[in-house]
Amino acid sequence: MDLLEGMLQREKEEFKRIGNRLLSCCFLCKGNITNKSDYYFVLRNREKYQEFLGVLGYRLEINEEYGVVQLVNPQNYNRQNLKLFESVILLILRILYDEKKRELSVSDEVIVNLGDIQDKFLSLGIREKMIDKMTMRNTLNLFRRFQLIELLDKDLGNEESRLLLYDSILMAVRVEDIKQTYEKLEIYRKGKQADEETDENEADKLAPV
Repeated sequence: MDLLEGMLQREKEEFKRIGNRLLSCCFLCKGNITNKSDYYFVLRNREKYQEFLGVLGYRLEINEEYGVVQLVNPQNYNRQNLKLFESVILLILRILYDEKKRELSVSDEVIVNLGDIQDKFLSLGIREKMIDKMTMRNTLNLFRRFQLIELLDKDLGNEESRLLLYDSILMAVRVEDIKQTYEKLEIYRKGKQADEETDENEADKLAPV
């Protein structure tokens, strides 16, 4: 039986386009105005998508409370491996989302600026200096591609530049993921301290009498 039987040709083309979009970015957010119609298309055709994506080994997760569609691979194929500071920034964005959401009504958008991220980073005690501009720019562009954020201002060198946090971040970083990331941060922090102690000992050996 044809999976797309009964659909108009235009709907079949939409089905393919949105399916490929999901495979490339993993999330569709109702809160993203450019994706809103795609989100509702998936909801209307969820059984077809579940069957189609299931053949490829994927699972479709839909959270209508958050307004998010997520594509998950239980076999851990095609995962995006994050670098340390990408993981750190993702954690910070999730923490900021929670903090800002408490101050807002349910329907309000969560908007933060680069200064909020840098302040939270310094408060974690990873290192004394801020995240460099290149790392910040590349990381935020990566998260934008995965529909976790939207950049509201182009100048990513300005601490006042804003970004919108989508509800998809709640599914990208779940409670257990936050705990694991904190554990990873602690390992990094201890490793940094050990490196500094080694450097001090070496300096002692080389110091003139």
